Amino acid sequence: MLYIIAMIDRVNVGFAALTMNKELGIGASTFGLIAGIFFIAYFLFEVPSNVIMYKVGARTWIARILITWGMVVVGEGFIRNAFQLGVLRVILGIAEAGFYPAMILYITYWFPGKHLARAVSYFMLAVCGSNIIGGPISTWIMDNVHWLGMSGWRWVYILEGVPAVILGIITVLIMVDKPEKAKFLTPEEKGWLLNELKKEQKVKEKKAHSSTSYWAAFKEPRVWHMGLCYMAYVMALYGVGFWMPQMIKGLSKVLTSTQVGLLSAVPYIVASIVMLLVARHSDKTNERRFHVALPILMTFAGLVALTMTANLFWSMIWLTIALSGVYAFGGTFWSIPNLSLSAASAAVGIAIINSVGNLGGFIGPYLVGWLLDWTGSTNAGMYLLAGCALAETFLILAIPKRLVTPPA
Repeated sequence: MLYIIAMIDRVNVGFAALTMNKELGIGASTFGLIAGIFFIAYFLFEVPSNVIMYKVGARTWIARILITWGMVVVGEGFIRNAFQLGVLRVILGIAEAGFYPAMILYITYWFPGKHLARAVSYFMLAVCGSNIIGGPISTWIMDNVHWLGMSGWRWVYILEGVPAVILGIITVLIMVDKPEKAKFLTPEEKGWLLNELKKEQKVKEKKAHSSTSYWAAFKEPRVWHMGLCYMAYVMALYGVGFWMPQMIKGLSKVLTSTQVGLLSAVPYIVASIVMLLVARHSDKTNERRFHVALPILMTFAGLVALTMTANLFWSMIWLTIALSGVYAFGGTFWSIPNLSLSAASAAVGIAIINSVGNLGGFIGPYLVGWLLDWTGSTNAGMYLLAGCALAETFLILAIPKRLVTPPA
């Protein structure tokens, strides 16, 4: 639930842009810059945020993140120009920094490695879920809510920011930091889980050269390698995600904003199913590299094919294939760094991977917008993202097999 709200609040700017850009006079490259600048702030503050979470506990820090970002999103409903929106997107990045890696780290506290791909994929369903429900909700608000004489896109921000604050308060009341504190586990269940995690930790520390300091992650080449892998993924995720509503709108002159929102949900429904099937098979076969590399290769094919048609039906097919590959990658990817980082270095290592990767959230949308202004078409942007997906396939396959094999 928390991640659904996070993703809705992060990408609702893409739906608001359907009418906001014209009202505020925001051009394509400017919008790409504003949409992506969030990730610059996110990048700068992510590692410190995850270290604080590691020290103070998941419940307190995640609640703080939720409450502050919710307040910022509500504030976006009152902007008057592109500059103000850009400033609030930067503040939003600072407020939300650390949420995703904190949640990934939190999941590793509860699930042994051989179950991790499925566990993360279930969590990643929130990304698909946010687009399945977020698009229709956001566009319905835009078309139907004009209270107090304010434009619908303003109410998108206001009405979608409040739930983060409410859920932040609920998080303080119900989240459990670690299995040791879990009252819902019997002593036998707790003992079994802690023993499994302890045995696995010994194996990971050997792979991590017995590193016990979380700052040691900065010295690990594999961390930066995986950060590059994740960057290409994020470029495709947001490069397509932020621009998809406008791409769909441009393929038909008769679609309303609500209909665009409903259509945009279709690729995510399929992607969620593909993601779970790939993760399940990865856990079942105890194989990681090909279950991560092959889906992103499918994204390459889908994005290239997308540039070869202007038909709405076929464009939706290729968008669905491209996004299915993106999400199947994301659902299984996080099982890889967890297998080769010690508990101490994982807090920083996961944050580094995610923060470096999330630079792609700035680069992808901005370059797609810049190329759109330059060429008058989104095709050049899709070729760029496809090239990144292809490079990512080889980067994943270059990871040594011994580092990505879960303990039996």
